[in-house]
Amino acid sequence: MKATGILKELRIKYGRSIFLTVLGTLILTFGVAVFTIPHRLVAGGMSGLAILLDALIGSEFLTVDGIIAILTWVFFALGWIFLGSGFAAKTLLSTIVYPIGVSLFLPLTDPTVLGGFFNLQDAKHGQISLLLAAAAGGLFVGLGCALTFLGGASTGGTDIPALILCRYFSRLKSSVALFVTDATIILGGMLIQGDLTLTLLGILHAFICAAVIDRVFLGPSRALMAQIVSKKYEEINRAVIEELGRTSTVLDAVGGYSQEQKKMISVSFTMSQYTALLRLVRRIDAEAFVTVHRVHEVSGTGWK
Repeated sequence: MKATGILKELRIKYGRSIFLTVLGTLILTFGVAVFTIPHRLVAGGMSGLAILLDALIGSEFLTVDGIIAILTWVFFALGWIFLGSGFAAKTLLSTIVYPIGVSLFLPLTDPTVLGGFFNLQDAKHGQISLLLAAAAGGLFVGLGCALTFLGGASTGGTDIPALILCRYFSRLKSSVALFVTDATIILGGMLIQGDLTLTLLGILHAFICAAVIDRVFLGPSRALMAQIVSKKYEEINRAVIEELGRTSTVLDAVGGYSQEQKKMISVSFTMSQYTALLRLVRRIDAEAFVTVHRVHEVSGTGWK
């Protein structure tokens, strides 16, 4: 019976992962195909690189979706070689669905399809359609990426070269490498297209995408956690409870340099209490060492 229960849980787990990965990738490709590519918005990522290569090559036989298909599998192969089969397995499903999704959704922008409903380029509202395309593109791409991440998968693409660099340059942070990769693509778009408006809209697209990923993947929690090391920990702890209405945990700690026995207060609080907490600590002990972290989720008494 236990084995059957475990197998059932595994099926549910992997079924959920596959569902979220496929759904996320399809939403991502919808945003790319309907909003990003038709308006030539270079916002980093695979679509941005494909738009740049299409502008450089200028071939009527090799379309943007064709370039995306080629790049997707080239980067997948690089990920397999340099990052291992484990990483490749996480990107395989998205690698299969992504180029298919782009080719599937691109025809929606044709004026003859669905009465031109998704053809924003010829919309009667003028240049506002370009701004709306940047916003909607960032929304759909961000939502798609977030759902894929929640499924435990990776979208791969231009993230792979950045992660390869991080593997061989240990001091290079992945966040920095990813930022540099996307920034380079956006800068390339500005130089090749020579259109500042498109560049700024591409940056807007990227910011909206990042905000949506942050909101969906990390959740709506705006909780923070502070770690406070002070000789006056008892007084600070009492003030946290009485003035902020927050409970805390007092931990034993050892100074890494001094090797002294210390007490550390760990307390979770909301963003609105951030300033009040810092003022409270400084009032009691101006020399207290305070570290504040953003928390993904907090559960328990006083929280959800």
